[in-house]
Amino acid sequence: MTDTLERPAEAAADWTIPQDWQRYTREEHAVWDRLYARQTAMLPGRVAPEFLAGLTRLGLDAPGIPDFARLNERLHAATGWQVVAVPGLVPDAVFFDHLANRRFVAGNFIRRADQLDYLEEPDVFHDVFGHVPLLADPVFADYMQAYGQGGLRADGLGAIHHLSRLYWYTVEFGLVASGGDLRLYGAGIVSSHGESRFALDDASPHRLGFDLRRVMRTRYRIDDYQQGYFVIDSFEDLLRQTLETDFGPLYAELAGQGDLAVTEILPGDRVWHRGTQAHG
Repeated sequence: MTDTLERPAEAAADWTIPQDWQRYTREEHAVWDRLYARQTAMLPGRVAPEFLAGLTRLGLDAPGIPDFARLNERLHAATGWQVVAVPGLVPDAVFFDHLANRRFVAGNFIRRADQLDYLEEPDVFHDVFGHVPLLADPVFADYMQAYGQGGLRADGLGAIHHLSRLYWYTVEFGLVASGGDLRLYGAGIVSSHGESRFALDDASPHRLGFDLRRVMRTRYRIDDYQQGYFVIDSFEDLLRQTLETDFGPLYAELAGQGDLAVTEILPGDRVWHRGTQAHG
């Protein structure tokens, strides 16, 4: 649980810190540019069109690590959101409060050149390239705020573990149906060179239709590619289900049910692809 984290001395009460954009070195900007070029070369035709539109609308196609001050001018004009810098992971309650107030927290550090393919803790590339483009989409922006508001309630009901699964299988590792095909939208996929291919092309993982209760019962892994992905019908439907659900009774219902392994397929699942589970 991130609530055991200790706030660094340089962080404000809400855990924010200055981005200090001027301190980035030429080498760090080069890492961003290399990652950006590699991902944008492979994402067209594979990622949700709203993501690509957000990259352009927010000016993220400019060279170098984005300056949050300039980025926020465009983002706030689009949907009222802003990006705030933090030193790393933040406590759950802090994270939810920022989302509920249309603030997205982003690490202000970037991985080294020898860490392009794996980083244990999210950096500025994952947080900004992976997450922020969709915050320029009004529907997804509303979903993220609704999630933050729900998180504040879940924090007082002992249900964070259920709600975290919703975030994991949508915001981080979600797929969306688009014109009969599957597209990527989760930040953990779109910011990963390997998983951008694995999530759509590999025979190993299950790809199942999104169901709120099903998702919130399903465990996930953090140490490798996912062995199961959930496919939403649209961002509008995801937002609708979130706003129309009374989560209090749902948490009580889930408390009486067991968790599901990511490898399981239930009789009522909508199966886009039954995986071989050969990976991992």
